[in-house]
Amino acid sequence: MDPHHLRLLRELGERGSVAAVARALHITPSAVSQQLNTLQRSARVPLTERSGRRLVLTEAGRALAAAAVEVMTALDRASRAVGDYLDDPAAPVTVAAFHSAGLTWFAPLIARLAATGGPPVRCCDEDVAHAGFPRLVGDYDLVLAHRLAHSPPWPVGRLTVVPLIHEPLYVAMSVDHPLAARERLTAAAVSAFPWISVHEGFPLEGVLTAIAAAAGRPLDVAHRINEFTVAASVVASGAALALLPGRTTVPDPRLALRPLADLPAGRHIDVLARPETLHRASVRTVLDVLREIAG
Repeated sequence: MDPHHLRLLRELGERGSVAAVARALHITPSAVSQQLNTLQRSARVPLTERSGRRLVLTEAGRALAAAAVEVMTALDRASRAVGDYLDDPAAPVTVAAFHSAGLTWFAPLIARLAATGGPPVRCCDEDVAHAGFPRLVGDYDLVLAHRLAHSPPWPVGRLTVVPLIHEPLYVAMSVDHPLAARERLTAAAVSAFPWISVHEGFPLEGVLTAIAAAAGRPLDVAHRINEFTVAASVVASGAALALLPGRTTVPDPRLALRPLADLPAGRHIDVLARPETLHRASVRTVLDVLREIAG
C-alpha cells in the first residue's frame, strides 16, 4: 500500500469529507477520489461508503486509518533517523588508498582531523589493479585511486569522482648511476638498462609499455614490485631503474629522479565514492581535509 494513499484515508476519517481533504492537501477533490479508489483496489473489503452526500469510512476503513497513523509515525521516525545519520558530524568515515597515497596522506589526515575535532577516520591500504578501484566504493566511504592519463576514465555513472592531484612520474636511479648526471632523459637512453615494473594490470605498467614503444625495443623487466618503497630500495642499490611518483615518493638521498624529455609521464589521483555517500556531513569533512592536504 502507498503511504500517501493511507494518509488520504486517515485525513478523510479526521476531516469528514473529500472536499476538506482536498483543501488541506492542496489537491483537487477528483484527485483525492482517484487515489482512494486505487487504495480500495488493494483491499478485500470496502474502506469507504456513502452517508448521504458524504463519503465516510467503513469499520475496515477506520481500522486501516488507525494503522495508517502508526505507519506515518514509523516513516517519520525513519526519516528523522536518516537525517540524523546524514547530518552527524562525528560519524566514522572509512578511507582506502593505494600504498603510496596512504603513506603520504594517512598520517596527516588522521592528525588534522584529531586536532580539529573532526570525525574519526578508519584507514585501510588496498593494493588493486586499475579496474579494481571502482569496486572498493562498496566497502569504503572514500577511495583514493590512481590512473594514467590515457587509462579508461572511471565509470562516473555509478560513482562520484573528485580529482585530487595530477602527479608527475620520474625515472628513478641510484645517485651514482651513469644516467644520474643528466637533467632529462630519453626513452632510448633508459631502455638500455634493467627495469622494475609493477605487476600486470596495475597503473604505471602502461608507461613502461610506452617507453619501450618510443625506444623501439622491449624493456628488460628484471623485477616486478608494486610497493614503491620496496622498489626504491632496490633502485638505490643500483640494480635497476623504476618509475616513481614525484609527490608521494619518500625522499631518499640515495635516489636521483629524472623526467623523460620525449615522453611526459604522470598519473591522476582521484577520490572515488558512491554518490549517496557524499550526502553525509562527516564524509564531506574528511574529503575537504584530504583536498587541503593534497593541495
